[in-house]
Amino acid sequence: MSDSSPGIVDLLGVLAYAELTAFLRLAEDAALLAPTLNDRAALGDVAATEYGHFRVLRDRLASLGVDPEEAMAPFVEAIDAWHAQTRPKDWYEALIKAYVGVGIAGDFYREAARQAAPSISALVEEVLAGESRGEFAVERVRAALEADPRLRGRLALWARRMVGEALSQGQRLAAARPQLAALLVGEEGENLAEIGRMFARLTEEHGKRMAALGLTPGP
Repeated sequence: MSDSSPGIVDLLGVLAYAELTAFLRLAEDAALLAPTLNDRAALGDVAATEYGHFRVLRDRLASLGVDPEEAMAPFVEAIDAWHAQTRPKDWYEALIKAYVGVGIAGDFYREAARQAAPSISALVEEVLAGESRGEFAVERVRAALEADPRLRGRLALWARRMVGEALSQGQRLAAARPQLAALLVGEEGENLAEIGRMFARLTEEHGKRMAALGLTPGP
């Protein structure tokens, strides 16, 4: 699949808008929910990284002769709806969203990129690299759970909600953008075994994130 094919443009467009909104939401959470100045600065650093990723994707779209705004536009409604449905009420919910919610969305983008040219796959992997965000969230959530184990149930439930909402919006995007869906399930969508393996990989990655936080994935 060429770099400028409709499916690839959709992949870069949805990822670009996801990174732009991640920057905006993380910056807002840092300003409104962070309990200390150090936490505010740390989450602000993560937000700045997300904006850097957005710029990389914006520039790649432009290099392909694609208007970045036009490429992102089809995904605004679904991504904004996800953020509206998953607005955190406190600092720990914000950390779970930054790690688990954004993580499961990133897993879908990686799966789509598996069908793309190596240059696009490498770009997607570069943009989704989230070690700093992961370490930041894991460290603080685990410390909070150790200090107050009663948080465990509420945060586990919140994490499951993140995944459910992400899957719901992912289905909306796939239905609206068949070229993007084809990157996930193939042109004919008939390889049920591969679809099963894809969901097994998604479940495994989600389980790893939950275990890192010290939470139970749940059903």
